[in-house]
Amino acid sequence: MVTIALAGDVMLGRGVNEVLGKMRPEEPWGDVLPLMTGGHGYPEVDLRIINLECALTTRLQPWTRTPKVFHFRADPSVVSVLQAARIDACSLANNHTLDYEEEGLLDTLRHLDEAGIQHAGAGKDERHAARPVILRAGQEGTRVGLVAVTDNEPAFAAGPDRAGTHYLPVSMEIEVLRRVEDAVGMARAAGAEIVVFSNHWGPNMVMHPSRLFQEFAHAVIDRGADLYYGHSAHLFQGVEIYRGKPILYDTGDFIDDYAVDPVLRNDWSFLFVATLERGSFRRLEMHPVVLSYARVSRATGTEREAILERMEHLSAELGTSLLRAEEHLVAEPG
Repeated sequence: MVTIALAGDVMLGRGVNEVLGKMRPEEPWGDVLPLMTGGHGYPEVDLRIINLECALTTRLQPWTRTPKVFHFRADPSVVSVLQAARIDACSLANNHTLDYEEEGLLDTLRHLDEAGIQHAGAGKDERHAARPVILRAGQEGTRVGLVAVTDNEPAFAAGPDRAGTHYLPVSMEIEVLRRVEDAVGMARAAGAEIVVFSNHWGPNMVMHPSRLFQEFAHAVIDRGADLYYGHSAHLFQGVEIYRGKPILYDTGDFIDDYAVDPVLRNDWSFLFVATLERGSFRRLEMHPVVLSYARVSRATGTEREAILERMEHLSAELGTSLLRAEEHLVAEPG
């Protein structure tokens, strides 16, 4: 049995970076931290995976080769924030990994390596960017493979001799689906008993996955992934259980300094905790959270109820009925 905690975008740059110097490393995680680390009366968690939405570098030269509005970087010392939450792996396949050019990405890789935090979805060349990471989990040392791709920022794509991201367009074309199959197959060949497919995909501030995105996610599951882990929209989207496996279309934001849309509420999100046994999905718990400036907290009261109701509604549209369990939601295979 393996339990994996998944969070959406963690952006430690800009304003977050400024205030982190006045905070203890564990503070940005608030009272969500026990849910992520387990123990002390909370269920055990074997692995923690996030999408790291910034470069860890001191370099000051931003990406200027193509138009880009936002550039996010954090001082390398903020890696202690990731260590405080015992983050095991980061997806780096996103539209901010190269905000400070290839050198900023290489710095990020080095700082994560030195901190003992694994990563997937970006590398020193296209071969390394496409390589899955294999994580050991649970008492039995179950091997969990993390594959990470993005359809954002095509100019960030790694090349034969150039650092960059594992770029993959969202498409039902045969060549694209062959690359999905190859990526999952690479993880299996490396020994993965469970494959998590991470995708930083699609436009911002969208609450519903398009028909194409649903078809693509189904195709990824059909090609052997055990859990689909989406992010990028800055909003959580509904969960679908497809052929007995969970598709998290978008896991929303988790730590940032972003302005809040009063209607869409990009400050509402979840910590997703999935339990799998020998590659078979058993249970998904969704714990509602609220984001404030540079901090995440568990949702309470009427706000928690509104977040739960939105997820219930969005998931029902995808054919998934969720169960209420105390202060969170649960999805099961049946």
